[in-house]
Amino acid sequence: MSKAITLLVALAGALSFMPAAQAQDAVAGEKKAASCIGCHGIPGYQASFPEVHRVPMISGQNAKYIVASLQAYKKGERRHPTMRGIAITLTDTDMADLAAFYEKHGASMIKPVAETPAAQPTPEVAALLAKGACATCHGVNYNKPIDPGYPKIAGQHADYLYVALRAYTVTGNAKVGRSNAIMAAQVKQFKPAELKAMAQYIGSLPGELRTVPQSRFR
Repeated sequence: MSKAITLLVALAGALSFMPAAQAQDAVAGEKKAASCIGCHGIPGYQASFPEVHRVPMISGQNAKYIVASLQAYKKGERRHPTMRGIAITLTDTDMADLAAFYEKHGASMIKPVAETPAAQPTPEVAALLAKGACATCHGVNYNKPIDPGYPKIAGQHADYLYVALRAYTVTGNAKVGRSNAIMAAQVKQFKPAELKAMAQYIGSLPGELRTVPQSRFR
C-alpha cells in the first residue's frame, strides 16, 4: 500500500508541472464538437470495440482531464483507432476548446454530490478499493479528484470503467491498451472479477457526469 501511495503522490506532483492548456473557449468548443456528438451525445450509445460497452459520459468531466486524454490518444499512449483518428486532427487549442465546452455542458442537470459516498461498498469491495488506493486520486466520493487532471468517475458507466481499467493491463497491442505506469501498477494487482466489482460500485454512485443529447443540425 505504501508503495502505491508513493507512486500516486509522485504522479500528482508531476501533474502540477504539466504545461497549462491553451486559452479555453467553450463557445468555440461547441462548434468543434461535431465529431464527438455521434458517440458521446447519444444516451445509451454502445461501442463495440474492443468489446461492447457504453461510451463514457464526458459532459461535466474535468477539462484538464479531457485535454490530457485527447493528447494521450494523439500520442498513441492510449490505443484506440477511432479516438486516435479524431485526436490527431485536433490542435492544442481545439482540445482546450472542446474540454471547456464539455466541462460546463449540461451544468443545469447536475445535482450536488455529497462529500462522502451515498452508498457504502460491501466489505469485500471496500478492501479492493483500499488496496487500489482509488480514493487517493479520485476523492472519497470519486467525484472530486485531488487534481483536475484526474477524472471524475462516480456514476460513470460501469461497463466502460471496467473496459478502461482492463486497458491498462494490455501490452504489445497496437490497437488496444493504455500506457500509464501508475494505473498499470494499480490495476495489475486485481483479477478481472475484482475490477468489475469495483467498477460496478463506482458506477452506482451519484456523480456529475452526464450524456446530454446533441443534434448535428445546430
